[in-house]
Amino acid sequence: MMNKYTSLWVGCLAFLLLLSSCAKDDYFVDGGKAKAEYDGTILQYLESHPKFDTIAQIVKLAGLEDAFTKEEITFFAPTDEVIKRTIGNLDVGGLNADLYRAGKDTIVVLADVPAAIWKRHLMKYMLKGKYLLKDFPQLDFDLRPLYPGGYYFGYNDDLYNIGVVYNRSNGIKYAGYRQLSMSYVPDPSNPNSFISAAVASSDIQPTNGVVHALAIHIGNNNIGETFISSASNSFGLGYEFNNDVILEK
Repeated sequence: MMNKYTSLWVGCLAFLLLLSSCAKDDYFVDGGKAKAEYDGTILQYLESHPKFDTIAQIVKLAGLEDAFTKEEITFFAPTDEVIKRTIGNLDVGGLNADLYRAGKDTIVVLADVPAAIWKRHLMKYMLKGKYLLKDFPQLDFDLRPLYPGGYYFGYNDDLYNIGVVYNRSNGIKYAGYRQLSMSYVPDPSNPNSFISAAVASSDIQPTNGVVHALAIHIGNNNIGETFISSASNSFGLGYEFNNDVILEK
């Protein structure tokens, strides 16, 4: 039989649990475990995800539907935010500001960019074959002679350095989580000069390959211990896309 003090304690505990439950309901939604497999093609995955539906439109404009539905590829997927930042507007810069200053028509719809340009730069994010995180070698930006990652030719024969960065845990080097890094090498004669992007989510596996979703660079040169370049926020991993559109206009 509980005395009044025990009863009071139990009552307080029940009240705190009730508050905790309410707070969880208000501020926390359990999305469950993330599924690595997706029952559909890479293009269908992009179309189904609100962060990639603009990229899915660009796949179609570029005439790359077959690659994204029938071929086995690895796609380092930029988000729709990358397209938004690349096109920009007259006030905050980007492609439209450059076009305006050059006295040329700005981009209003995606189809205003020639299909060949979309295709050329979208292929910069593609590898032939299926590569999961475990298939890439270790990369340490501070010890590149020991852990250089690996060099790969992309879908259109551009050169990339791709590797897995082993982050720290409790100050212990290489004991933390693994993170994939993808770097575009603009000049193959200088393979140590590159534009790096960090992968936010890796090993998403549709039926015809794998998608690694790229992170957005926000005011810092690192995500974990993965070095990233602000140029990775631009479509095509740099400013070549802007230059191609301006010259075409």
